[in-house]
Amino acid sequence: MQFTDSHCHIDFTEFDAEFDSLLGKCAQQHIHRLIIPAVSPHYWQRLLTTCQTSQPCQLLPCLGIHPWFLTELNEQHLLALSAKVADHLNEIVAIGEMGLDGVIAEQQDNWAKQITFFEYQLYLANQVKKPVIIHHRRTHNEIISLLKKTPASCGGIIHGFSGSYQQAMTYIEMGFKLGIGGTITYPRAQKTIKAVSKLPLSSLVLETDAPAMPIHGEQGKHNTPLTLLTVFDTLCHLRSEPPEQLATALENNINSFLGNTG
Repeated sequence: MQFTDSHCHIDFTEFDAEFDSLLGKCAQQHIHRLIIPAVSPHYWQRLLTTCQTSQPCQLLPCLGIHPWFLTELNEQHLLALSAKVADHLNEIVAIGEMGLDGVIAEQQDNWAKQITFFEYQLYLANQVKKPVIIHHRRTHNEIISLLKKTPASCGGIIHGFSGSYQQAMTYIEMGFKLGIGGTITYPRAQKTIKAVSKLPLSSLVLETDAPAMPIHGEQGKHNTPLTLLTVFDTLCHLRSEPPEQLATALENNINSFLGNTG
């Protein structure tokens, strides 16, 4: 069995000291691909450089602007994103990490700015024929509304999906895969656990969001892509398919996502 972490931030400085050894451990555990979304202009070149180096795992970059990092940004940074994407179009696999965050909107009163950045990145993705990777927090209804207004022509991944079966199916009908991560290891997440247990297998991909989103029992600790195996084991207990069938399908789903990269 082989695995792909569809969302981690191994380019972050938190991983500098263990970068080479961690990737070696991932390869030993058959985690052979890592998809790495950008979060802000500050990280773009570092991310691209990281992914260009020869590694035991395949590192696949995405370029985008996360809603947490908008405070010092303006529309010039959106134009810079377009230019950077054009320069590295054959390297990147998606636009993201983009999205809407209701908690940050309340803290920073930046809802209109979040929507501007979201809509621009969605337009850019459609223009360059790339899928999108979408962050959400208390914003499923708003994201779905915007996606109905401007569909993502190449689909994408709803990162760290935590929601209901009905919300999940709405995303799936729009052409999205659902990123399944540490949320399903928390017993309290019954709504999401029940949804994941009965969703179409063709809609699921694995992720860790390392160094964030630790699994249950590891709260406050440094998360790494190696916890992908725990997420997979948890998913195996929620689904009826044998582990080998599940692993093969999850890889096929990633291949399908990567097939939408223009």
